[in-house]
Amino acid sequence: MSNSRVDYSELVYALQQNREGKANELLKEVMYRLKDYLQVVLNANEKDAEECTQQAFLNVYEQIKKDNIRNEKYIFSYLIRACRHEYFRYSKEQHRFNNPVEDHQDHLVDPAEQFQNLMDKDRQAILEACLKELRDKSRRFIEYFIDKPDATTKEAAAHFDISGANVRTKKSRILSRLHHCFKRKWRQ
Repeated sequence: MSNSRVDYSELVYALQQNREGKANELLKEVMYRLKDYLQVVLNANEKDAEECTQQAFLNVYEQIKKDNIRNEKYIFSYLIRACRHEYFRYSKEQHRFNNPVEDHQDHLVDPAEQFQNLMDKDRQAILEACLKELRDKSRRFIEYFIDKPDATTKEAAAHFDISGANVRTKKSRILSRLHHCFKRKWRQ
């Protein structure tokens, strides 16, 4: 999230004036931020965040079309609230909550966990980038262990038709390359 924009009043005007190009450009940015909010703050999974963000936007869009938005400057806050309420409604509908939404304040992720969730997302992205830097053969080798974390050296040796010592050496070297790549990209 490199853009720290908070005022999306331009989005309201673009939607009211049917300026699709500008509206789509701003929507792409705001929808990403809303999904990210649900995933980081409310610990929603990606599918639920996508679903709730879409529905919340449709609800807000109806209000924009009816000209019920009083202060366009605060549209992002309004969208955040709409997403939060939609997520709670959706969760209740999915039978995750059997009590009123107000009884589930403990469902909110505390700030330290929010930071950890962001860190985990960043780490995953860096690991994926580092995996792409490996040669195909090395990537397939290490992905075998990612997909089967409980695989033994003997099983891997049989799968790749190499000796157990070669499996250990190859795995160690690839993990070392990934570790150095990760450290380099983490500092950037």
